[in-house]
Amino acid sequence: MQTTGSVEIERHINDVFRLTIDHVAEWSDVVIEDEIIEETPGVVGTTFRSVTDTNGNRMEFQGIITTFDPPNQHGVHLTGKQFDILVDYQFESLTPERTRVTQSSQVIGKGFMKFVFMLIGKLASKASQDAVSKELKNLKAFCESTE
Repeated sequence: MQTTGSVEIERHINDVFRLTIDHVAEWSDVVIEDEIIEETPGVVGTTFRSVTDTNGNRMEFQGIITTFDPPNQHGVHLTGKQFDILVDYQFESLTPERTRVTQSSQVIGKGFMKFVFMLIGKLASKASQDAVSKELKNLKAFCESTE
């Protein structure tokens, strides 16, 4: 299942990149914990642990940074028990104080969840797209109100 969404933020690209990447648990409604496990030189390959909570359903993911090109792109691969998530953020400077952030994500079900995604594909896709839109609105509000 793939989703993509974009938001325009009234803030310099460098600030938006930093706030997006370094403060996920602060702006996200879903991510409640985000901690580095092992940092690597050059950032790509850095591992981290992320805990999410969606409607009381708590899940833990092991993550690895797959792309790090500040302030233009950041990508991660999250591995969980029921599914994996590939997330890519693209940052585009529209003006000196306006940035477009595009988040693309792919959720890959494992075992039984693979069949669940196939059965409720369109419904799950709509819910996933709504969740991305909500998270990007949260990101916008956070970036525009944080120093």
